Amino acid sequence: MSELPNQFEKHIEVREQDSIAVDFLAVESNLSKQLIKKLMQKGAVWQTFGKKTQRLRRAKKALRYGSTLHIYYDKSVLDMIPPQPTLLADKIGYSVWNKPYGMLSQGSKWGDHCTITRWAEQYLSPQRSSYTVHRLDRAANGLIIVAHEKKVAAALSDLFQRRQIDKRYRILVHGQFDQRTTLKKPASINSQIDGRDAKSHFSFVKYDSEKNQSLLDVNIETGRKHQVRRHSAELGFPIVGDRLYGHISVSDNLQLTAYYLAFKCPFSQKLQVFNLLDPQQTND
Repeated sequence: MSELPNQFEKHIEVREQDSIAVDFLAVESNLSKQLIKKLMQKGAVWQTFGKKTQRLRRAKKALRYGSTLHIYYDKSVLDMIPPQPTLLADKIGYSVWNKPYGMLSQGSKWGDHCTITRWAEQYLSPQRSSYTVHRLDRAANGLIIVAHEKKVAAALSDLFQRRQIDKRYRILVHGQFDQRTTLKKPASINSQIDGRDAKSHFSFVKYDSEKNQSLLDVNIETGRKHQVRRHSAELGFPIVGDRLYGHISVSDNLQLTAYYLAFKCPFSQKLQVFNLLDPQQTND
């Protein structure tokens, strides 16, 4: 087989009933069975039947006549090695993790092996499905919730939408933040992000005069894409390591940590608190 391009797609219609997935794809795609199995394991093979499209992971799955298989090959994605997250709590219906830098909140058509949801599916015991509840930037680190039942995912997502979850972040920013006002009242910013209201509150923690960097505490009322990063930059204090909204030539990881989550569990009605800065507060 000739050398593969770095990225390609293949879409193959199934014209036989009960063909075995790996055998069928090896013949139709001219890819090796070993590579096809690797693509399946990493979430880069999909199956469409009717209006439903989902990942196909089982190499020995019997295929249905009239379905369509999709292969999405991206060498750079396949070569990625997921960093290891830390499990903080397993509540059976959901779990809470400390996501490291470089781990994704959700996958794409090119794969999902570097996502927190896929990691949870593979390493939690007993094994169970995983569903995305909220997102944390790949470049950021900190607390993230993964649901393991659809009804739990819906209930927790509803808490986020109704602003019933207390979310706090620590960020390190360039410049000397004005602590004179924030010691009494946080500096707040309310703007539109993608046409939706977004509100954040910034409080001063400490200043490093040698590096000219300030440590801030951030509480957000909404959860828009890149909200903390955007608002911090709008205030004139881009986050250290922010290649998108801050300085272009930086080598640091994004200095943004989601350190605190608190909410009333919609099932047990008990207050759940997770605090990376104070482990004694964290529920086990």
